[in-house]
Amino acid sequence: MSQAPRSHSPRILLPLLAGLVLGSLLGLVWPAMGARLDIFSLAFVQAIKMIVIPLIFSAVTLGSYRLGSNAHGMGRVTLLAFGWFFMATFVAAVVGLTLDRIFQPGLGANLQAATDTVITAAPVDWRKFWLALIPGNVLQAMSEQKVLPTLVFAVLFGLSLAHIGADKAGPIVRVLESLFEAIYRLTNWIVRLAPSAVFAVAAWFAATQSFEVVVALSKLVGIMYLGMAMVVILCLIALAVMGRGTLAFLRQMAEPVLVGFATRSSEVALPLHMEKLIEAGEDRRVVTTVLPLGYSFNLDGAALYMSLIVTFLAEAYGMRLDFPTLATILLTILIASKGVANVPGGSMVAAAGVVVGLGLPPEAVAIMTGVDIFLDMGRTAVNVFGNTCAAVFVSRFGRLPPPEEADLDPALQADA
Repeated sequence: MSQAPRSHSPRILLPLLAGLVLGSLLGLVWPAMGARLDIFSLAFVQAIKMIVIPLIFSAVTLGSYRLGSNAHGMGRVTLLAFGWFFMATFVAAVVGLTLDRIFQPGLGANLQAATDTVITAAPVDWRKFWLALIPGNVLQAMSEQKVLPTLVFAVLFGLSLAHIGADKAGPIVRVLESLFEAIYRLTNWIVRLAPSAVFAVAAWFAATQSFEVVVALSKLVGIMYLGMAMVVILCLIALAVMGRGTLAFLRQMAEPVLVGFATRSSEVALPLHMEKLIEAGEDRRVVTTVLPLGYSFNLDGAALYMSLIVTFLAEAYGMRLDFPTLATILLTILIASKGVANVPGGSMVAAAGVVVGLGLPPEAVAIMTGVDIFLDMGRTAVNVFGNTCAAVFVSRFGRLPPPEEADLDPALQADA
């Protein structure tokens, strides 16, 4: 019977924090050197991207296979997951809209001539979006790092394995289990480099970024981080209610959160996040199914960001934000935040789409380019932490049989 792979990664929370602080100091004191260190952070990101697709494919396929033998269990997990995704996104967006109503940072601002940079955006082509979920060539989709089509194929492939019979599915399942455990071990090796990568990112950031625009938009940045703190507090309350509010658990989850914060990419934090949740004792079937879905559909930080940025720009352009307009913004964000690419700056392009939908010029979003790197760090960290809550929630209320019982199917018994 296959067991969950054991973690061999060191505790890296303190090294991550040390890398963040020391890298920032180096960039400030020796900017010429700090600016050259981005190659190390880029190499780390490339190494993570190297394993993300095979990890997602093997993990989601195995999760769907194990859940597929129980159609009711699979349906319940999916409904719970997406129910949480939309609820969490709704709450995060409402927090952003509420903070804007209280502080109204966009009133009196004149942003029309603030920048010549143009961010192009257009209304979402939903026909193209849904068709793109079905990969015409799954190998091409994987090679192009397209997460959503890979997820769709992995879920369907796992369900089909569960329905062709244990004798036929057994050999493929064992190959996938070996692939998952090998990629899991490779992840441990790469994660050991995370503190060095965070050091390089912090040094490059401190050496190259200007704080002039940040000062000009400090009120908006401050409100954004206040909102992020509120969302994190709500997540902490939810985790405490679900019995996961211990300091030991939060320390484990802080590691992927810090990686996401420093690299500004949820995708880069995904392998470490999966490892830490499994190591903490969460159901591997849930983690390997819900977490990859959450990284595409449960972006709480992005929803908060979009609600504040859109209302800020609407106010700056003199738009009256009455209740119907706010309701329209909220509904649009609930849809537009789903499937945002897990790469730095993806939420900014999605926000431009919402702005266009309100009738504002898309280049209005370009005013955010000067401070977006600061906001991107925070919203990525909130995205990662929010998906911790999603995985714990589904584990607690999915009512799945214990992993030992679930693994006792004929295919795995033959392997015992």
